Amino acid sequence: MMREIAILGASGFIGNRTVEMFQRDGGVHVRPVVQRPSRAALPRRFDLPVRVADALDTESLTSAFEGCDSVIMAIAGPPETIVRSVEPVYRAAMKSNVRRLIYLSSASVHGQAPASDVNETTPLSRRQPLAYNKAKVVAEQKLEQLRKVGPVEVVILRPGIVFGPRSQWTGGVADEILNGTAYLTEGGWGVCNSIYVDNLVHAIKLALVAPNADGKAFLLGDAETVTWRDLYLPICEALGYDLGDLPTPKMADVMDERPSIAQRLRATNLFRSLRWLVPRPARAAVKAALREMRQPLRTESQTSYPVTLERALLHTSSCRPPYARAQRELDYCPPITFEEGCRRSVEWLGFAGYPVKGTSSYARAARQASASLSPIDLISRS
Repeated sequence: MMREIAILGASGFIGNRTVEMFQRDGGVHVRPVVQRPSRAALPRRFDLPVRVADALDTESLTSAFEGCDSVIMAIAGPPETIVRSVEPVYRAAMKSNVRRLIYLSSASVHGQAPASDVNETTPLSRRQPLAYNKAKVVAEQKLEQLRKVGPVEVVILRPGIVFGPRSQWTGGVADEILNGTAYLTEGGWGVCNSIYVDNLVHAIKLALVAPNADGKAFLLGDAETVTWRDLYLPICEALGYDLGDLPTPKMADVMDERPSIAQRLRATNLFRSLRWLVPRPARAAVKAALREMRQPLRTESQTSYPVTLERALLHTSSCRPPYARAQRELDYCPPITFEEGCRRSVEWLGFAGYPVKGTSSYARAARQASASLSPIDLISRS
């Protein structure tokens, strides 16, 4: 029987849902690992042996992983943490005789608007316009190097837009709709590489035991091809808003801003290439200027909401990265449909206290479910 599985980042969106589903389905002993004691409340609902460890500290991680068969690395954080945490986690796994490490990366290693022929064999580039993307690329490459000299198996999962209860793509989008900052670049007709969180957890379970997954990366998504409008529509309807009322900035307008996205990228890349020519005292000033240039854009025609490079690229993407390798080698088949994922997400909005007042079937179901639950039920389902 498999020994315990450590879930690093157990208080986060994906980590917490992994704990919940593993406990619900049974057959797996879970050991949640959190960064500090205040983060232990959620996993302690299940009376589990929660451990506290710093993702940058090999010693505390080694103690947390002791006796575990596998580790699921689901930590979030700034780009620096994403990169710096890889080596301590892997070395702690070695010291604890862990068999396999599941690393949650992102489809963003291929960019927010990838080429149409992208797949897991497509070479990764560190020349990324977003710091998050680059950090994930560097983290994957560091893991590959560590695996070459270490005994712990590594499986990399690259989900796309992970939505569901507690997700920024559910609660966060609802917040933006309510406060008037939501928008859909070019109308949101671009491909949304969605994956409902339970489908991702399903893939994690498969990756833990797949015999030939070591050293491989797997793109993951839902079964359906959907647009960003499809993701926003149920949330708008549940909150009583019309999707057609959301601003739809044009990509051309965004690119015409000064400084434009292209100029920002050129300036950043130029500085990186020639920074050795810039006197050391002046480098801080140049970096500060570049940080200011990377702040969210505002179009000339719409000034009430920030248009970010990430969202603009996502909303206009024409590519859906395939998950054929996951189907073939992990036996991955998404158990939850996109429609059902949206229904559950909107239902959670009602649980979480959002003003669900629309007349859609999603909104009615959310109100009925919320009204039938006690406060204790709301906590356990949130």
